[in-house]
Amino acid sequence: MAAKQILIVEDEKPIRDMIAFSLRRGGFEVREAADVGEARSSIADRRPDLVLIDWMLPDMSGLELTRAIKRDKETQDLPIIMLTARAEEQDKVMGLESGADDYVTKPFSARELLARINAVLRRASSAHLSDVIEADGLVLDAASHRVMAGEHVVPLGPTEYRLLSFFMAHPERVYSRAQLLDRVWGGNVYVEERTVDVHIRRLRKALEPYRYDRFIQTVRGAGYRFSTRSD
Repeated sequence: MAAKQILIVEDEKPIRDMIAFSLRRGGFEVREAADVGEARSSIADRRPDLVLIDWMLPDMSGLELTRAIKRDKETQDLPIIMLTARAEEQDKVMGLESGADDYVTKPFSARELLARINAVLRRASSAHLSDVIEADGLVLDAASHRVMAGEHVVPLGPTEYRLLSFFMAHPERVYSRAQLLDRVWGGNVYVEERTVDVHIRRLRKALEPYRYDRFIQTVRGAGYRFSTRSD
């Protein structure tokens, strides 16, 4: 099983290094960001499994970043733990009300932080066990990472799976190639827009034996949409 990815958003490098060392020893894959701008780029590039956010950041408060992440439909279910020296009850309430899943006050031990992270990840995993999307017999089960057409497993590559998952979560909406690149590949991945067409063709080919390729529709001059209706 691949290691869970944790993004540390902390402007003080010694603290960031200390946390990163502890997390790597705990079996996590670690990414780091020194400010909100770096954090947003990192999340857009490759979504982590959990984000640790310091309250005090140079370009925006961690509280505001947490609110922004939770407002965005694409990241609203991303688990967040706030790290801060602010230990007053009102500060904790503000942090949790902003959307943070937990709140850890400095100083904290590595054991406490790892325990909090594992607890939040367990809750997030349980919450996603029922993430099943169904469209006229085509079923995408996020927990098992499996797509079913009736009794048949649809074999999909990782990019085709992400494309279908995105489409099924956002039916009846038209997305341009640029939008799909941003949402499925990530904002910091530089590939040509024709790449989208290649993977759309692969996705349709995988769905064709089960007659679900018709759900991936081309909208001339606009892009692509997922729809169970035929125009």
